[in-house]
Amino acid sequence: MTHRWRVDSETGRLREVLLCRPDNYAWQPTNAIAQRTLTERTAAPARADLDAQYAGMVRALEDFGVVCHYTTPEPHLPYQVYTRDSSQVTPWGPAITQLYRPQRRGEYASVIAFYNQTDGGPWRYSTRGTLEGGDIHIVRPGLLLVGHSGERTTEAGARQFADWFEDQGWEVRLQPFAEHFLHLDVIFSMVAPNLALGCLEVLDDDLVAWLAERQIRLIPVSYKDAMTMACNVLALGPDAAGRDTVISAAHAPVVNAAMKAEGLQVIELPLDLFCRGGGGIHCMTMPLLRDPI
Repeated sequence: MTHRWRVDSETGRLREVLLCRPDNYAWQPTNAIAQRTLTERTAAPARADLDAQYAGMVRALEDFGVVCHYTTPEPHLPYQVYTRDSSQVTPWGPAITQLYRPQRRGEYASVIAFYNQTDGGPWRYSTRGTLEGGDIHIVRPGLLLVGHSGERTTEAGARQFADWFEDQGWEVRLQPFAEHFLHLDVIFSMVAPNLALGCLEVLDDDLVAWLAERQIRLIPVSYKDAMTMACNVLALGPDAAGRDTVISAAHAPVVNAAMKAEGLQVIELPLDLFCRGGGGIHCMTMPLLRDPI
């Protein structure tokens, strides 16, 4: 079976994406960033403010020509907005992941329903340990990086996913990191071919060397900025003029300036209300279709 949804990199031109509207979104004390938010701020974000930030993200995607698809939000699933985690589209079709948190496990149903309706069903299902999409980075065709913290993604879950790619001849690296960072995309994100954001204060030296050996340069991100989700960006790929474009949070001026200095076009959006819950633009989007690079 040839699947409709296919992604072979993090940086090819984004054509279609899977989202979930934040109808039931609420901060949950399920990660270090959200726990700090709940400790520092007692008032929950206003629904109108959440809706305005989300609508701004959708407009930016659509203005770039991205077709947006949506899963069905359910009242008891407050983190469905973070569609990155519940599945991962691969070069061979969608894979359903295995979420760790009890508050999120029910997200599988609407995601599977979407793939059944649009793509003949998923290509693979994660069945070992746990595996979440925020830890998966399809760096470029033939090269995959999967993080595992022992919680949101376990080594067993990462290994099963890696096996599917290695069976297709891909090079794969499994990367352990501290659970404190929730997902690998809090401290590492691709922004353009062979260019990534990385929190050098916490990334293992071995990983930095491995990336350099594969000609992937890192734009440094401080620990302080990483913990505001400044490293968590979405590469849109080249625009009509061939300029690589990224959506980033407006509250990350240092990181945004560094990307602009590399020649990237940076679309800066107010996303702080979602970032304070532990997920940025990378977390809120599951690319369904990208152009090959």
